[in-house]
Amino acid sequence: MTNVLILLGLTETIRKQYRDRLQERFPDVPMTLVDHHSKVAPHIAAADALITFTPMMTAKVLEQAPNLKWIQTLGTGVDNLIDQPTLRKDVIVTNVRGIHGPPVSEAALASMLALARNLPGAVRGQDAHEWRRWPAQLLHNKTVGIFGVGLIAEALAPICKAFGMRVVGVSSSPRDVPGFDRMHSRDELTWVVGDFDFFVLLTPLTAATRNSIDARVLKAMKPSSFLINLARGGVVDETALVEALKAGRIAGAALDVFNQEPLPADHPFWAMQNVIITTHQGGFCDVYIDYALPTVEANMRAFLSGDIGGMINVVEH
Repeated sequence: MTNVLILLGLTETIRKQYRDRLQERFPDVPMTLVDHHSKVAPHIAAADALITFTPMMTAKVLEQAPNLKWIQTLGTGVDNLIDQPTLRKDVIVTNVRGIHGPPVSEAALASMLALARNLPGAVRGQDAHEWRRWPAQLLHNKTVGIFGVGLIAEALAPICKAFGMRVVGVSSSPRDVPGFDRMHSRDELTWVVGDFDFFVLLTPLTAATRNSIDARVLKAMKPSSFLINLARGGVVDETALVEALKAGRIAGAALDVFNQEPLPADHPFWAMQNVIITTHQGGFCDVYIDYALPTVEANMRAFLSGDIGGMINVVEH
């Protein structure tokens, strides 16, 4: 019999939705639900399959899982999983790549508009009962640079074009993509980033991209430009970003992801009025479960039937 462990740190209602909908489709499969990695010990040794978001993973979870054969992540990123030294090579890893285009594109657009129109300043004025006015910046005729040209960027670029923006891609494998005016390789970033009014990060976190947005890149940006990180916190050198924001070397940032999550209460980002903080919400939306579960269900059917070759979104590690 196949045992499935679901490790999710969402609200109780949402956690149960995942379990209950999967249990309904696979009524004969035992499924256990826990909300934190510290609670897996009574269940993980017997688990054949684990369903989770990779930020919830720890090396200890994998150390205690001698029977584990398959991990289904509920996001696209597989950092904090495939880089764990305790992950055995024979464990199949799958993700839900391909579902994040609409939610993350909308998050990027919301961030650009909020920064351009200084919506945090408007909210602070409302809280203080003060009538404050300033000219909003337009997205129209501005240049957006997108670092990491995958499926999300392919969805975002045409939306930016609809706002009259110029769209520039920076990729490890430059290629022609609809919606992009031009494309550059990653090693050209420092000289092309000075063209950007908005710089959107969508790249996966890898050894090559870790801290790739460093002091050198930030120094090359325009003082009027904005940084938007919807990728992973580790892509940005946070110390260098704090210094750049304090010194006014860039105009502001909208940050959805951080090196440490939750973001510590004493982190300088919290007190910066030129920073918008969201809590890793970029891809999280009201219909996320509807987007994610078809992939999970397809892989579950293949796994249960022994059709390993039929599993989709398999990640090499």
